[in-house]
Amino acid sequence: MTTVALHHRRMGRGRPLVVLHGLFGSADNWNSIGKAWSDSFDVVLVDQRDHGRSPHTDRITYPGMADDVAALITDLGLREAVVVGHSMGGKTGMVLAQRHPGLLHRLVVIDMGPREYPVHRHAHILEALTTCDLERLRTRKEVEEHLAGHIPEPGVVQFLLKSLYWVTPDQLGWRFNVPLLARDIADILAAAGPELVHTPTLFIRGGQSDYITREDLPQLREQFPRSRVETIDYAGHWVHVQAPDEVIALVRDFGA
Repeated sequence: MTTVALHHRRMGRGRPLVVLHGLFGSADNWNSIGKAWSDSFDVVLVDQRDHGRSPHTDRITYPGMADDVAALITDLGLREAVVVGHSMGGKTGMVLAQRHPGLLHRLVVIDMGPREYPVHRHAHILEALTTCDLERLRTRKEVEEHLAGHIPEPGVVQFLLKSLYWVTPDQLGWRFNVPLLARDIADILAAAGPELVHTPTLFIRGGQSDYITREDLPQLREQFPRSRVETIDYAGHWVHVQAPDEVIALVRDFGA
């Protein structure tokens, strides 16, 4: 699969810290936390393929996303990078460590395991997006009302709306590639490869989330023999949103 040139923003000085967002997200989701890390790290906030301002493609898989990030790290001349990824970005980081271990100093995975996840947990979001006719819905308010009719969580609706933008003064569009994400959702929720990851890895899990359960921990320790798991008891899947100070401190200490 051909790599694509990923849109990114860079701030700060120090050891490289590459940050990968989750599904339907973008680098913009990490602006405030990236600024906090920039006093200790050379922070690179990345839009993964088919998200944010990075190119739309005809295929999205973890090997492809991992190779995109490897190409970016190489092109920027980053040495011994710390890679931080949330959800989909965390799995991209895992596959990056499997395919390009020499590029990483350490890996931080926020609320994502290496296993496969069921497609149905995103079905209502994809239904909302694929039925959102932006030729007919002409205002952000109309799009918000459409999404809310399918998605009961207001926070998820507001999160998605962050990727809605004006393509022209009278035409809205999504920054993420809706048709491709809907078509390839099974690949996005697929398991990482079975290869062992020897990169030192920190898993940060939300105690209120089911993405990393207690039953998953033996597999994590087996596949990531140089890993540790930190649980933030009161946080759900959006750990960095609900517990930003804890995530900032954990990554700063681990990545030093």
